[in-house]
Amino acid sequence: MGARCSKFSFCWIHSHLNPSVLESSDQENGGKSEKNLWPSFSEYSLEELKAATNGFSSENIVSEHGEKAPNVVYKGKLENGLLIAIKRFNKFAWPDSRQFIEESKQVGSLRSGRLANLIGCCYEGDERLLVAEFMPHETLAKHLFHWEAQPMKWAMRLRVAYYLAQALEYCTGKGRGLYHDLNAYRILFDQDGNPRLSCFGLMKNSRDGKSYSTNLAFTPPEYLRTGRVTAESVVYSFGTLLLDLLSGKHIPPSHALDLIRGKNYLMLMDSALEGHFSKDDGTELVRLASRCLQYEARERPNAKSLVETLTSLQKETEVPSHVLMSLKQETESSTKPLSLTPFGESCLRLDLTAIHAILEKTGYKDDEGVANELSFQLWTSQMQETLNLKKHGDTAFRAKDFVTAIDCYTKFIDGGTMLSPTVYARRCLSYLMNDMPQEALGDAMQAQVVSPEWPTAFYLQATCLFSLGMENDAQETLKDGTNIEAKKLKN
Repeated sequence: MGARCSKFSFCWIHSHLNPSVLESSDQENGGKSEKNLWPSFSEYSLEELKAATNGFSSENIVSEHGEKAPNVVYKGKLENGLLIAIKRFNKFAWPDSRQFIEESKQVGSLRSGRLANLIGCCYEGDERLLVAEFMPHETLAKHLFHWEAQPMKWAMRLRVAYYLAQALEYCTGKGRGLYHDLNAYRILFDQDGNPRLSCFGLMKNSRDGKSYSTNLAFTPPEYLRTGRVTAESVVYSFGTLLLDLLSGKHIPPSHALDLIRGKNYLMLMDSALEGHFSKDDGTELVRLASRCLQYEARERPNAKSLVETLTSLQKETEVPSHVLMSLKQETESSTKPLSLTPFGESCLRLDLTAIHAILEKTGYKDDEGVANELSFQLWTSQMQETLNLKKHGDTAFRAKDFVTAIDCYTKFIDGGTMLSPTVYARRCLSYLMNDMPQEALGDAMQAQVVSPEWPTAFYLQATCLFSLGMENDAQETLKDGTNIEAKKLKN
């Protein structure tokens, strides 16, 4: 009662750190899941969206699609401060409002860190609008074809391909595997510089509209024959995106395949990447692109196979995307420097040795309020055995034998006789010392559950998040820990 609420949960760990394997049980049966991180799908009034875009001002337009399909995307800001992207369809695109609502709600039920998620819609009179998360760092086309300071790094190109494959695998698993007109303008970058697949492509531009608006040279051959999009068509388009990533240009697939057949694939590679990628990695990505671009749809890989292939190619996985992209993160934490305590400074530097020293010095003094409730049980043999496990764990922790510490602390916790936030904190650091940040984050959050206003729990969460490359979340959690500690010191 009255406990401080953290934005993190154990389901959050699973969905954020393993975004290619999003469990359906939680999402479909109403349990806690990564859906909790986003607003639920809502129906907005036209007045709300007008207010959010200054009356659909031309200054708020971020994307247009020409006269033949005048669907315009606006940047908007809701009353609660949430930035949104609003796609406004032409007035004849979806005449049947019920069909529009049904399609919107289906797409709006998807929630993934690999998508720019659909969070709402509007249908009033002839107006049909979709509302999605706003992605502040523009499109893949901008960063790949129209870069200014430096070309996109090889590691980031591989990450884009991987995250996109994960997005397609997730959508396929949720029964929404058909993506319309997949291209470099559909890949957007969020505030952390991570690539996301726009949810707008999961719906057609109109009820009876075409699924591809790009040059016919880039259109799947079976779509030219039948006019229908299939899962295999989407993989073909994924292959054209791989060519974009390889070359830094929008090369027609037929030309690229000629080069590949002639074993001149190095001519495909972006000259700006020379010396920055291995020949083996380049060859593997070219092979994957070639498989995706097979004329016969049945010979193309599926989304799961794309993820499997791209997993082994990932580089610099410990480096956050915004660093690879050389993007400046505009966060409250970055614009207002915190006055950090020694613990906070150690978290920011990821100085695990310093954190170990702090935890050692602090000992168990922060457990007093929890442990005293159970002190009457100390005389039992079971309790003595439990305390011995903690004692052995502490000895190993002091000696920096973190594997043994994990083992002893785990047995202590599994015994269930006592609750100790310090034990969770110590096992958390032991996990970090063994390069197990996901497990460590779970313990840091459990320490907060046991002791909701304990700054150490927040500091350790921040350390774990920094280790996982989740800069924004780490900064916010570090700020929470700093504020709680400052408040305690005042009291």
